[in-house]
Amino acid sequence: MAAAQTLTARQGDKLDQLLWRESGLGPRDLTRVLDANPGLADLGVILPLGTRVLVPAAPEATGTPVLPLVQLWS
Repeated sequence: MAAAQTLTARQGDKLDQLLWRESGLGPRDLTRVLDANPGLADLGVILPLGTRVLVPAAPEATGTPVLPLVQLWS
């Protein structure tokens, strides 16, 4: 399991951009990060310069896919 980390917003950063650039995290991680940072969503779309964002440790992978594989042709 990866350890928790703290990221710092640069000028003009949006949360998803910050998470992707610094940690390689995507949209599925936004809820987890917002839950760990009360009031972060109230700051607006563009984070103020220097905003510190706690990224909690990711939960252990269970080995089962999140979505089932769908094939159009079989």
